[in-house]
Amino acid sequence: MQAEAPRARRAVVTTVVTTLIPTLGVAVALPLALYYVLRWQGVAQWQALLLSSVPPVIQAVVEAVRHRRARFFDLLVVVLLLVSAVTSLISGDPRVLLLKDAALPAVLGLWIAGTLLAARPFAFQFGRQLRSATADESAERRWRRDPEFRRALRSLTLLWGAAELLDAALSVVEAVSLPVDVVPVIGRSQSLGILALVVIATVRRSRRFRERHGVPLFGLTAEATGEPPVPGTAPDPSRS
Repeated sequence: MQAEAPRARRAVVTTVVTTLIPTLGVAVALPLALYYVLRWQGVAQWQALLLSSVPPVIQAVVEAVRHRRARFFDLLVVVLLLVSAVTSLISGDPRVLLLKDAALPAVLGLWIAGTLLAARPFAFQFGRQLRSATADESAERRWRRDPEFRRALRSLTLLWGAAELLDAALSVVEAVSLPVDVVPVIGRSQSLGILALVVIATVRRSRRFRERHGVPLFGLTAEATGEPPVPGTAPDPSRS
């Protein structure tokens, strides 16, 4: 099992990187670069903000067509852009479009926190993206039988939700108080910084849980090769 751990960690890192980097490129880097190129060309602030919001919308539409279904977050991106664009056209105020960037983490944070009331919280659902089928079955059994496992994933869900809401609150303050042209770079840098801190905290919390209980919170092959018994429970008959 010890030999499996490095491979499991590499698989997790590979999955996160290949999923996260393209998304951040389209959602963060490309809009930011496009905005400042347009401003350098003399385009008005509200127009530059509106045009720089188009790449994430295109990505959302492409993903919906490719998977033949629209995800909640993709729909949210499109709806918020349309609403803020119409409002900005009527008012002529570019800060309306800046507030859109605060609305995204606000809704996302509320949704993540809301999953605490669902059958499986956000952190457990996120782990499904990283687990093999066998490991996911093991995680389901662990969720039903182990209160420590449930508590750890719920605490991580609360952390992610609170981080998104913090990002939203700071973005609102920036949108209404700072010069328009500095808000995009400050807001994107802030969001990436908060994301990085949350990822680091998640990795450390997962590592401590594994060291203490011998079970990965987001694991892969380690769960498939062996599953430490839960204190106070009988062995799983399916493993005998």
